[in-house]
Amino acid sequence: MLLQDLIGLSHNLIVLLTVVLIIILVVPIIIPLLLTFGPDSASADHECLLHESPKRSWVSQEKSPEQEEIIFSEVEDEDEKPKEVDLLPARERMKRIHHLQARLFQAAADGAVRVKRRKGPRRGENFTLSQALIKADFWLLFMAILLGSGSGLTVIDNLGQITQSLGYDEAHIFVSMISIWNFLGRVGGGYFSEIILREYAYPRPIALAVAQALIMVGHFFIGMGWAGAMYIGTLLIGLGFGAHWAIVPAAASELFGLKSFGALYNFLTVGNPAGSLILSGLVASHIYDYYAEIQAREHLHIATSVHGTRLAEKHSA
Repeated sequence: MLLQDLIGLSHNLIVLLTVVLIIILVVPIIIPLLLTFGPDSASADHECLLHESPKRSWVSQEKSPEQEEIIFSEVEDEDEKPKEVDLLPARERMKRIHHLQARLFQAAADGAVRVKRRKGPRRGENFTLSQALIKADFWLLFMAILLGSGSGLTVIDNLGQITQSLGYDEAHIFVSMISIWNFLGRVGGGYFSEIILREYAYPRPIALAVAQALIMVGHFFIGMGWAGAMYIGTLLIGLGFGAHWAIVPAAASELFGLKSFGALYNFLTVGNPAGSLILSGLVASHIYDYYAEIQAREHLHIATSVHGTRLAEKHSA
């Protein structure tokens, strides 16, 4: 599409590229076909599980010391742990902690003390929707969807008017291109966020900030109206818009767990139409109306001036 729009292509080359595109789209069908009609590896795995040695089965039934431990979060909490414990050797420190855990467990079993638990889960544990609604992290994700995804959707909604105002005749090219970049942003955004998390130990919202920076630069290019700005603008906005829908679900699951993930994610997705309503329905529409009124006045003034000039020329003749 880019080559056809920029330099023009012959009909035969367009047909060839279309056939290649269709083949690429059909290739993923091979995966379910191989899984359906290929060699069944599940039966081999099942037999391996059935033929475990008795010794291994007996060992697996024994509980490890970690499974039998009663872990009290307050014992391992850095804020409540005595400072002198950190100065002890690792083995002695663990021994002291295990001893304190045993004493707390015995006292709690006898009813002598009540173990104080934290109020609400921590990051990474399972949150309910009501618990997540009082967390700033949740509302930051919501605002990221509202502003980042909402602004991208505003460009998509008004792409036809934008391309016409910048002098482009074929608006459908940019509609198709931003859809393609949106898809690549979803794939690349998830891949990029995994790399920075696994390889560099950066939090996943860093990738979300990068996606919003791409959208910001894309808005700047479209706003400036430079030659070829629509190609760069749709590329950056499409990539950033798509990356939101790959990064936000993963970040939400890491911060708030998977137990109520459906409710949490569906609440976050409300930010997309809310952002479109605010930015497209209110902001963009008012800007269009404002400048349309100014242009209408200018056209009326020009038409009145031309009509007056013609009348003057007619009377003088």
